[in-house]
Amino acid sequence: MIGLPRRILFLLALLACAGLVAPARACPFCGMQGQTLTQEVNQASMVIYGTLQDAKAGNPTGDIGGRTDLVIEKVIKPHQVLANKGRLTLDRYIPDTGKMKFLIFCDVFKGKIDPYRGMPVKGGDMPKYLEGAVKVKDKKLGERLRFFFDYLNNEDLEIANDALKEFGNVDYPEYREMAVTLPGDKVAAWLKDPRTPSYRFGLYASILGHCSKNKKEDAKLLRSLVEDPDRRASSGIDGILAGYVMLQPKEGWQFIHDILKDAKQEFLVRYAALRAVRFFIDYRADLVAKKDAVEAVSQLLDQSDIADLAIEDLRKWHCWELTDRILGLAKKETNDVPIIRRAILRFALSSLSKAARDYVQEQRKRDEQSVVDAEELLKIEQTPTPTSSLPAKK
Repeated sequence: MIGLPRRILFLLALLACAGLVAPARACPFCGMQGQTLTQEVNQASMVIYGTLQDAKAGNPTGDIGGRTDLVIEKVIKPHQVLANKGRLTLDRYIPDTGKMKFLIFCDVFKGKIDPYRGMPVKGGDMPKYLEGAVKVKDKKLGERLRFFFDYLNNEDLEIANDALKEFGNVDYPEYREMAVTLPGDKVAAWLKDPRTPSYRFGLYASILGHCSKNKKEDAKLLRSLVEDPDRRASSGIDGILAGYVMLQPKEGWQFIHDILKDAKQEFLVRYAALRAVRFFIDYRADLVAKKDAVEAVSQLLDQSDIADLAIEDLRKWHCWELTDRILGLAKKETNDVPIIRRAILRFALSSLSKAARDYVQEQRKRDEQSVVDAEELLKIEQTPTPTSSLPAKK
């Protein structure tokens, strides 16, 4: 980014905020992405598990020097420097932690062990989890995700969230085939459990949409997570709606359609429905035809709090038959806000109709810089992603 004009940097930030930058590969319904413990283990020279004992401070305050012994119970990732030692002295003073277990991530440089991260472990499943994760790290994706599925609802939140990240870091087509083989009754039980945090609902519901053996009852369950005020999810609604359509295509799609139509619905619910439609456009045209998706999303054009998002999607889907309707939105006083004006302008710049060209010419006379900025944003959006950053196609 060094050397780019400040205005271009501002446009890039605006582009990201508007959601126009192509997202990284990720599961569309997972509540978490990011570095996983498996990746951390891969990056470390050595990972060990055990109990800290005999801490000795280097000075009276304990803030300089010192040492602590680690009684090794399990070696997650071995290193030759460890040999067969059952106890390791760390050059760190760590106050008494009682019987708390720790994962210690270490670098090794010139035979010297440098512990750079210590993670307290509450339950006893962590060593088994990490050992299994390391064993499957080079397996086929379906086999890997099947292993992590068994830990998605683990009582140790560190483990459960890490397994969720493993799903979150893959794209939908990568786990779709495997999801069909999962136990639907177990997933439904997770969704019924009041202790299950709602940020997991999106993934669980989308998995249930693939593997349910009791589609009618499970569809009722998913609908209740959106409708029932006592069960209503606060997140993951897009995955719940997508799962509902997978289980009951006709009824589920009508439910999404009605949500988009109802301007009195909460913004986040309508936005979740829009995200669900995007999912069907991108991945499951076998369930929802594009013309039906376009018709449903077009209902948002008359809702000023979300019209800009609908316009952007319709532009990306090349719905140029809606050009006159979208240009007409500019005449409404409720749409006289920058975010909607910019969306309309980007649509007009992309459309090939004469009406769109006339609109752009008129806007250029009024504010040429705004048109130039919109053109630059579109160029950035259309710049292909370097192939080196994408996985090789098989």
